[in-house]
Amino acid sequence: MSDPTALGVFGLAMVTFVAASAKLHWTNGVTFIVPWAIFLGSAAQIWASTIDFKKNNYFGAIVLGAYGLFWMAVAMHWAISLGWFGAIDMSKADPRQFGVACVGYTIFSLFIMVAAFEANKVFGAILLLINVLLPSLALASFGINPALFGDLAAWSELGISLLGFYAAGAVFLNSFFGRVILPLGAPLGLIKKGSAQAIAAAAK
Repeated sequence: MSDPTALGVFGLAMVTFVAASAKLHWTNGVTFIVPWAIFLGSAAQIWASTIDFKKNNYFGAIVLGAYGLFWMAVAMHWAISLGWFGAIDMSKADPRQFGVACVGYTIFSLFIMVAAFEANKVFGAILLLINVLLPSLALASFGINPALFGDLAAWSELGISLLGFYAAGAVFLNSFFGRVILPLGAPLGLIKKGSAQAIAAAAK
């Protein structure tokens, strides 16, 4: 079974590239970002996640699945905000809930970042930027210096996109040619992996 990582990472790169264009005011609005969030940010990553589950690739399965679901939720958030499902009763809608979700994803992403740096340096750098993007979105959503944190979110999202394009290209070319064409950077090697038996024993 083929490695789906390139497709999943490409999906992340594409949706963050389009979303960053709006945050940086290169484009306007989010209406036409919704399809990219659904099909590239969500469907591509979730599909890649299911393949990784079948291949017992724990890292890819969890990471691509978690962020694929994130982008589906973001797409629904935008669609509801745009009134696609009818008028919104603002007395029952609090935009700060998106910020709360970003805080939750930040907590999760900190754990993922530790593992990402033990996969390769490019994945680690992507997760580092994700851990800048998510709290920046949260703080802007809470109304805390939205100009500053909005800009920080925009540039970190663009950085995620560009690194994502490189990572997707590297995984594709390296897999296709069966050797390293574009390096992803060796793992940091700071944390030693244990055996499956040791992990199972520690969980008891």
